[in-house]
Amino acid sequence: MQSFEDYMRNHEYTGRLTAAVVYAVAAAIALNFFWTNGHIYSSGITGLSQLVNTLFERLLGFDLPVYILLVLLNIPLLFFSYRNIGAKFTIFTAIAIVMASMAMRFIAGPVVPWTKDPLMDAIFGGLINGFGTGFALRNGLSTGGLDVIGIVLKRKYGINMGKANLMFNFFILLGSGFLFGPKYALYTAIGLVVNARMIDTVYTRQQKMQLMVITEMPQEVAMALQSQLRRGITIVHHAEGAYNHHPKEILFTVISLYEEVDAYAAIHQADPGAWASMWRIERTFGRFYEPRL
Repeated sequence: MQSFEDYMRNHEYTGRLTAAVVYAVAAAIALNFFWTNGHIYSSGITGLSQLVNTLFERLLGFDLPVYILLVLLNIPLLFFSYRNIGAKFTIFTAIAIVMASMAMRFIAGPVVPWTKDPLMDAIFGGLINGFGTGFALRNGLSTGGLDVIGIVLKRKYGINMGKANLMFNFFILLGSGFLFGPKYALYTAIGLVVNARMIDTVYTRQQKMQLMVITEMPQEVAMALQSQLRRGITIVHHAEGAYNHHPKEILFTVISLYEEVDAYAAIHQADPGAWASMWRIERTFGRFYEPRL
């Protein structure tokens, strides 16, 4: 029976549209059920939209909804994406943004807040939004905002967007502290950390793993891995099993955590008696294939 994960991979458009719906609903619930009530701000363009909304209300007495600001602030980035990344990527990104905006408009929060504790609002909002964002990224869908700039900078100039994201979110923290006090800046920081950790838990493509396979059938295992995964493999010859002293070979490669299931299936199919271990690594040097969104 085909798994849900395999179905999502084999049906690109269906998978991305499903991911867009999941992200939109998660973003709306996080915003309307938790963040707004707790005066907690999101990261990226959503957080900027919240700040602008609050400033409009306080300075001008005019309510410019977050769901409208989310679309308006992303329009320049969509043009930037179309020119520097491509039409298909931009179209799916636009779909995700519009769906999120519509969900924020129509999925209203409860009349009576579920909790009056801003710490709980920060944690639950971060968990739900992080899951939706990670699920979208896992299925090759960008949620817009700073993702677009980060992809272009990494692809064209090899610049890591992490520091720029950190700086952008730092100003959101300052804004939340200025508008609601330092206590809420702390709660916003907690929400951002929870959100980031949940994204890392769900979105595993960027997590690199060292895979070591010990086998008596190295060519078969290498061919099976290379047919399933686009990875280079190094074979170390003349190893020996200490228990039965059979000659063995050692295969080394690096995969993403997202590819773990495929790697296991390929190894087991080629050599059911193979032994393998896998551990997380911080970074790689040289060429490492990363599929484009």
